Amino acid sequence: MSGDNSFVVVANRLPVDLHGTTWTPSPGGLVAALSPVLERQQGCWVGWPGMPDEAPEPFRTDAGLLLHPVRLSQADFEGFYEGFSNASLWPLYHDLIVTPEYHRQWWAAYRDVNLRFAQEVAEVAAEGATVWVQDYQLQLVPGILRQLRPDLRIGFFLHIPFPCPDLFRQLPWRDEIIRGLLGADLIGFHLESSARNFLDLCSGTGQPATRRIDAHVTTGDGRRVGVGAFPISIDMNSLGEGEDGGVDKLRRELGDPTTVILGVDRLDYTKGILQRLLAFEELLEAGALEGAVLLQIATPSRERIDQYQVARSRVEEAVGRINGRFGSMGHPVVHYLHQSLPKNELRTYYEAADVMLVTPFKDGMNLVAKEYVACHPEGDGALVLSEFAGAAVELHQANLCNPFDLESIKRALLTAVQGLETTPELMAERMTAMHAQVRDHDVDRWASNFLSALEKSR
Repeated sequence: MSGDNSFVVVANRLPVDLHGTTWTPSPGGLVAALSPVLERQQGCWVGWPGMPDEAPEPFRTDAGLLLHPVRLSQADFEGFYEGFSNASLWPLYHDLIVTPEYHRQWWAAYRDVNLRFAQEVAEVAAEGATVWVQDYQLQLVPGILRQLRPDLRIGFFLHIPFPCPDLFRQLPWRDEIIRGLLGADLIGFHLESSARNFLDLCSGTGQPATRRIDAHVTTGDGRRVGVGAFPISIDMNSLGEGEDGGVDKLRRELGDPTTVILGVDRLDYTKGILQRLLAFEELLEAGALEGAVLLQIATPSRERIDQYQVARSRVEEAVGRINGRFGSMGHPVVHYLHQSLPKNELRTYYEAADVMLVTPFKDGMNLVAKEYVACHPEGDGALVLSEFAGAAVELHQANLCNPFDLESIKRALLTAVQGLETTPELMAERMTAMHAQVRDHDVDRWASNFLSALEKSR
């Protein structure tokens, strides 16, 4: 059975959220990156609509994007998404920042949901269609699709880091995951280090399935699976236009500080939000950031999972303590928002910020860093960036730091703040170089490079 869609994206979630009776674009880097690509291809997006036990009929967005919902039960969501995807795979792939949990019932749910996604894709994809499977929640889909629809050209892209072989081998179902991934014609990662980890894993598994040949893996049936690094980026036009006078208005609302420091993250324990708050607190204590405020936007994320509840509690406790110590009535030094913001409003925050703090312990790429740089074409502003964010490979002119070391964060932040005052020409030169990198290597180039490689892979 085949449908009439020659290009299909399949991801855990549809790129929209239901608010009342209206579907609105979802926040998040994956949606921002893929939506413009799919709109140009006039393709179909297969994913879960975000509502347990419900799935509307396929429908089109205002931009003409065809959405094909996949129905998941509440039990599916808890076992597949909250369980195996985000309490097993997520911490494992992020180098055990918290300890992964491995439960057989979660694995069963993950396997069953991946089968359901593959069956839906098999029904909507035209003969010989290109299917692009996204991220760690759907690593079994390529292998299942290969069996259901051998005519398809299948690409898989992992948007988070891929761990070193020794860590990955902890996973009780490691062989099944590898076989699932090797159903693709091309497997893409953000960084060469992740691609090398996968190739090294395949070369050392002892399976009849794999051996390493340069940037390919040859499977037991003689298929060559391409493996490569394709750093994702942003659509420079996706942030819209900031409000006229919005920057001045925002800075007035913040109390006209001398320095605005900004953090924008999902509230996730991998993002290092608490560490940047502690570094900011110690600099205030030392009197090194007089007149500075920190604005932290923490988008709600996976709030039913224990580790995320702990992370939120610690962050909000630190915010309260810092404001109690260093703020005054009506004038906090940390402005904290636990909510999502529309893109045009977020642009105003980016433009208003003198320094952007991006301090993840581990991150596949981090598009926030690139969005900030994109909003500073004149070379103003400074970026403090974790050396463990994928973006650090491309944005090496940033003030890099080790997020595990408070002194390193403090040095990078203080260097950025003081540099804007003492060496503005040098800081502008560095920001301008990063802006050119983001401008010239945008999401179109990322998608084009991956899809061109996928076309050649067969």
